[in-house]
Amino acid sequence: MVRRMSIEIDQQKLNDAAPQSEPPLTEAGATTHFGFKTVAEGDKAKLVHNVFEQVASRYDLMNDLMSGGLHRAWKLALIDWLNPPRSDRAYAHIDVAGGTGDIAFRLLDRAGPNAHVTVCDINRHMLGVGKARAEAQTYASRVEFACGDAETLPFPDRSFDSYTIAFGIRNVTHIEKALADAYRVLKPGGRFLCLEFSQVAVPGIDAIYDAYSFAAIPKIGAWVTGDGEPYQYLVESIRKFPPQEKFKSMIEAAGFARASYRNLTGGVAAMHSGWRL
Repeated sequence: MVRRMSIEIDQQKLNDAAPQSEPPLTEAGATTHFGFKTVAEGDKAKLVHNVFEQVASRYDLMNDLMSGGLHRAWKLALIDWLNPPRSDRAYAHIDVAGGTGDIAFRLLDRAGPNAHVTVCDINRHMLGVGKARAEAQTYASRVEFACGDAETLPFPDRSFDSYTIAFGIRNVTHIEKALADAYRVLKPGGRFLCLEFSQVAVPGIDAIYDAYSFAAIPKIGAWVTGDGEPYQYLVESIRKFPPQEKFKSMIEAAGFARASYRNLTGGVAAMHSGWRL
């Protein structure tokens, strides 16, 4: 059972959690998508940052609205597939775009006593939420929080035994660059795992999910949080994300071996895996 916890976050501590990371340079005139909108590549990171700045303190609620609460079971499925070692050996893991610590804490609950997790997120407000949770529970000595961009991670080559990114990779400007940097920071033999909303693979469920996503989620978000715009973007961003087979081929193109995926809830979400061999 997942324990809910309400935490008061000191605003100054939140602001000091980490320096703001600079987005990577982009070619002049290049464009990309922000949901269904076309924007300059250099603007996307800031726009995404603003979305998550608005929802940082309500991130679990946001995921509950987006998934009908299923994200909790999906995250446990991700940790099950990763299967971190429970022995006493040192184990270094990085969770990217995981500022609130959700994946990190689940991994530490499962792994051995010498497992250590680095949580890296571009948004200092998300990191502030995660840091407060870690300090309020028993994780502070086994997890650290760092501000950085998934496309240019601030860590040396071959630093980590495993890498996860959950509901984050669809928000980066260049998915292929994020995958390449994931490969770079993994040790040989290291494993990449991604959990992301995907394309529904079961006829009938796709129409129901589309109706819920576009008609209900932004309205529920506005009613619960007072602002439906972040939820509108998040729904649209799911539709712009590559389908399962395409994303698998992108993982392979980044150099990963034994790429595979598993659908969750009929493809509403999917987990992808790859190995640096």
